[in-house]
Amino acid sequence: MLNRRFLLSGFLGAALLAPGLSLLPTKAAGAPKEFRIGYQKSSSLLVAARQQKVFETRLKALGVEEVKWVEFQFGPPLLEALGAGAVDFGVTGDTPPILAQSAGAQLVYAASSPAVQNAILVPNGSPIQSVTDLKGKKVAFGKGCSSHNFTVQALKQAGLAYSDIVPAFLAPADAVAAFTTGSVDAWAVWDPYFAIAEAKHNARPLVTTADGLDSNSFYLASKAFSQAHPDVLKAAVEELSGVARWAAEHKDELASISSEATGIDLAAQKAAIDRYRIEVGPLSDAVVAQQQAIADTFLELKLIPNKINVREIVWAAPIN
Repeated sequence: MLNRRFLLSGFLGAALLAPGLSLLPTKAAGAPKEFRIGYQKSSSLLVAARQQKVFETRLKALGVEEVKWVEFQFGPPLLEALGAGAVDFGVTGDTPPILAQSAGAQLVYAASSPAVQNAILVPNGSPIQSVTDLKGKKVAFGKGCSSHNFTVQALKQAGLAYSDIVPAFLAPADAVAAFTTGSVDAWAVWDPYFAIAEAKHNARPLVTTADGLDSNSFYLASKAFSQAHPDVLKAAVEELSGVARWAAEHKDELASISSEATGIDLAAQKAAIDRYRIEVGPLSDAVVAQQQAIADTFLELKLIPNKINVREIVWAAPIN
């Protein structure tokens, strides 16, 4: 388990990484009474941070009285809540922030992380053997979630167009029912749902993130919150980076924490985390360029109505 030594070492590590950060932080001027975090069961780092009260410990010193946690099944509704001011901070895959920015949502990218694994799955006994066999088939995925982009990119890699498949826009809970009853031919989804489907539903991956289709997840914040409370947001990102450094060296423990907190079978959770590259940091030029390429593809496919500039909403942490 994470312990007080980890919390202290994470805090000291953050202090060393952030020049000028005091080891005895003073309360931030006009600090909010609460910090509201949107998370998903696939957000293993946030699950670990929540269980061990990492944010609560650090932010209390800045004057934040309470950290509230709000669970979402997948990214688009989380970002709707972020845009509406119902949460201040959250994590999603690559696609939701593109759709949100296109729709005018007031949010910023605060940090990035390699995405958990995505896959396009078929029943083990399916005659479909490759992505090219999906032509004319019904493929389930959440509209506007990371698996939406994963499907687009996997089709492109296989020489198919997005129009070659029949999309079935389903959230994970509905998609698993459609998949197991044969209402859809394939299902695109991310871990740990990917690992659960392999373990419980005898699913077989046609293609995964590891097949040259890697992307990123993003920690986002309300633009208003980032402007009003930059020191609080900076501290939150630093603490999350500390959790990531620990988790990268303790994957078995992270799997146990995640399984206990979410009720997901430990073996499935371990399989998901074992294939997850764990790190959190600011958005590099390469990450911004990759995200912009996704946005441009979605514009070309008319999945968003207007061109966006991803870099315009990349947040820069204050230097103090």
